[in-house]
Amino acid sequence: MTIQNQTEKIVMGEIKSGRVKLRSKYLFLVEKFGLGSALILTVLLAILFFNLVLFYLKSSDNLGYLSFGNGGIFAFLQSFPYLLVISFIILIFIAGFIIKMTDFAYKKPFGYVAVGLVSFVLLCGGILTFTNIAERIEMESYNPRMTGRFMKPFLRGGLGERAGGVAGRVVKIQDDYILIQTPNNLIKLFTTKIDESFRKKLQPGMFIMAIGQNTKDGFEVRQIRIVSEQENQMVRHGVHRRFGNFINR
Repeated sequence: MTIQNQTEKIVMGEIKSGRVKLRSKYLFLVEKFGLGSALILTVLLAILFFNLVLFYLKSSDNLGYLSFGNGGIFAFLQSFPYLLVISFIILIFIAGFIIKMTDFAYKKPFGYVAVGLVSFVLLCGGILTFTNIAERIEMESYNPRMTGRFMKPFLRGGLGERAGGVAGRVVKIQDDYILIQTPNNLIKLFTTKIDESFRKKLQPGMFIMAIGQNTKDGFEVRQIRIVSEQENQMVRHGVHRRFGNFINR
């Protein structure tokens, strides 16, 4: 009797004894379909969140603080999209875990699979930057519907008040301070440490960003710069929604 015949006899004996139970092929199909669906959904979410990370870095005031040099690092760290980045990383790990549960992981070295997965997500997320899906999600975050409430912490949470930086629209210029509109409220920026020649460049309606320190009366500016029309789009959108279009009185 061959080894194969012996193995078949042992297996059949175990099945007949009831110690081993056969599973329906439909259960295997359901599990395979479930894992496949979960993997596709997780990868799509990872692509979307990576795209939102890129959108946030491009459209918020976050990277702008690095233009101030070492003095802007604190404000950069305060405004960094930690929740978006952490969510993206978690989704990548979940996708990798699902792949390890499938038979695909046995056919290829997992290291190559992981590199391919990450590369695919980064590539697709980068391609999405040429669409307006991130802008639409940002607009939805201001909506009181369920989807808006879900996305609000990921995007609008990064535009809150900070101790070391501020960005907004100039609405009033006085001798020792300027008044700006942020996506949340009005803030006094005390500019006694700012060169007078720069102050003369400021005009109501301009968008600026500054680093310094919060005080009980406002914000003590250490460095300040005028923001171009292409920068800080999320801040601009937030200000427009909070205060409307600028009217010079």
